[in-house]
Amino acid sequence: MASIKDVAAAAGVSVATVSRALNGHPSVSADARARVMEAVDALGYRPNAVARSLRTDQTHTLGLVISDVLNPYFTELARSVEEEARALGYSVIIGNADERPELQDHHVRTLLDRRIDGLLVSPTDGGSPLMLDAARAGTPMVFVDRWIPGVDVPVVRADGQTAVRDLVAHLCRLGHRRLAIIAGPAATTTGSERVEAFRAALAEYGLPLPDVYIGQGDFQAESGRRVTEGFLDLPQPPEVVFAADNLMALGALDAVRARGLRVPDDIALAAFDDIPWFVHTDPPVTAIAQPTGELGRAAVRALVDRIEGRTPRSVTLPARLVVRRSCGETHVPSQPPAPPTQSPSPVQRSTS
Repeated sequence: MASIKDVAAAAGVSVATVSRALNGHPSVSADARARVMEAVDALGYRPNAVARSLRTDQTHTLGLVISDVLNPYFTELARSVEEEARALGYSVIIGNADERPELQDHHVRTLLDRRIDGLLVSPTDGGSPLMLDAARAGTPMVFVDRWIPGVDVPVVRADGQTAVRDLVAHLCRLGHRRLAIIAGPAATTTGSERVEAFRAALAEYGLPLPDVYIGQGDFQAESGRRVTEGFLDLPQPPEVVFAADNLMALGALDAVRARGLRVPDDIALAAFDDIPWFVHTDPPVTAIAQPTGELGRAAVRALVDRIEGRTPRSVTLPARLVVRRSCGETHVPSQPPAPPTQSPSPVQRSTS
């Protein structure tokens, strides 16, 4: 069995540097840490985690509770979290809440019982007494993507509001006037925020968002299918359906095809949370892309800062609009148009 001296020799560093790298000490350079971790993998070295935790009162383990492991966004987020944590000398235990608050709290409770050093959570709803109590008790914690109002912990997220404005500007440039949204759960911050961002962006162009053009989804494909079917049954269906996440967008696409209709000839489609699949759909889907990998890495860095006694900050990273062909695009615009300086009335703008 390999020893710490073997790892040091293979990495070309001292035994002390190996120890500091495995403990996530900030004095170790990124290059040295990478060489140590490469040697650890190559030699199959496994430090005695139990003994180390008794000496340092740390387990060098982080907990990550994500909302839905089947959602490609959260899958990529988990991967980036694990990679960054590993580079900093931490392991990650992942719990999948499956968009169920009770399952989320079960995972949080289990992770806390296992003496993790810190917790990353993408909350399934806007209220959790358990997480509020944990934060008040001083448990190092960071929210990722979503957050819980009133819980004073750092939040790492993307600027979805600006990206939604860019999307609405793009749709208006293409001549669309009747825009609908498949919203996520109102109990989640992302669910409510994206609806309000969409409403505010439409208002800049003098466009209304009637209640019949707001469909309540749950971030799952089936809800996207159901809501889109309802939109298509309206006396005046929308010209565009904006799905507030990728799975609901795929469900919407299925619903349109099941009616024998085509995107974008009969109805346009856009999505929040770009995924690789959208490049291969027919047509490729215009979507808002979040910097998922960087969100995960930034969240880990913020949590490790908190664990090691530094003061972490909330981080907001830019999201961007990826223009493809699902909204009637014939070319990629150089930039979104500015809103009109004097908007026509909603009645004038909403006629087809």
